[in-house]
Amino acid sequence: MQVPIGISQGGRPAAACEITPEGVVAGATPAAGQAAVYAAETVPAFSVAPGLLEGNLMDSPAISAAIRAALGQVQPRVRSVTVVVPDSAVRVFVLDFDTLPTRLDEALPVLRFRLRKSVPFDVEQAGISYQVLSEGSSRLETQWKVLAAIIPGPVLAEYEGVVRAAGYEPGVVLPASLAALSALSTMDSQEAVLAANLSARSLTTSIVSGNDILLYRTVELPLEPDAQKVEVQRSIAVAAAFFEDKLQVRPHRVLCSGVLSAREFAELVDDPALAVGEVVVRPEVGMASVLGRLSVAGVTGALVGTN
Repeated sequence: MQVPIGISQGGRPAAACEITPEGVVAGATPAAGQAAVYAAETVPAFSVAPGLLEGNLMDSPAISAAIRAALGQVQPRVRSVTVVVPDSAVRVFVLDFDTLPTRLDEALPVLRFRLRKSVPFDVEQAGISYQVLSEGSSRLETQWKVLAAIIPGPVLAEYEGVVRAAGYEPGVVLPASLAALSALSTMDSQEAVLAANLSARSLTTSIVSGNDILLYRTVELPLEPDAQKVEVQRSIAVAAAFFEDKLQVRPHRVLCSGVLSAREFAELVDDPALAVGEVVVRPEVGMASVLGRLSVAGVTGALVGTN
């Protein structure tokens, strides 16, 4: 089982499903070069409670049934699928190393050792992967910048289990925001992008410049609506300030994904200096079922570059 976590294209199955507290979104490309087909199924309330503790999936049979139904509507040509999981179930880090082994079996122990004090779970049993964002060198040292993601072993097993029970094989696992960021690679512009992925329980803000991730930050949101609004506005302001500090220019827009439309997210952020767009605009064709408030951004990014 792979747990690739970067924004690079390719190497993933031609089918994907995203599991969220609101439901399951599935997508598949009928043939190489063709546009994806999407479908969605709801799940019972409170059946998905994402987090770092075992017990994310409270009604596994219902979730497997939703996965089976959603993927059945898009008729994938493969049994292996990319599984997009909530951000709250994964921890993502941008790390600097003076040196890092090039072999995977030698690099993973280095990463586990580095992350041991950064996560509240057993790193030895966790699913972990990484992507080298940049490598520079001077006469004195080599500097590696690495994007790493880690998910508790029991939590990973839960998400894999419901996919297998639905009759499919989890070939790749991606956190929702990194999956959505993969969709940015289809944009023609190379300008730096401030992005935000909002779920009912968390907000992830990120800054992407080319193939580099300058910021990736997930915060858990309070349940009370007014407090949630304050936290979202604060997080966007912090990300915008970080953008200006790193790039010496204020961001003029934020691209959103998740449970709100661009208009709704703009009203929530309430910052006239930031135009709000969508990471992925909902397609006008290729919808096998009604999406409701579910987003296709994660599944669309998961399918980028597939054959």
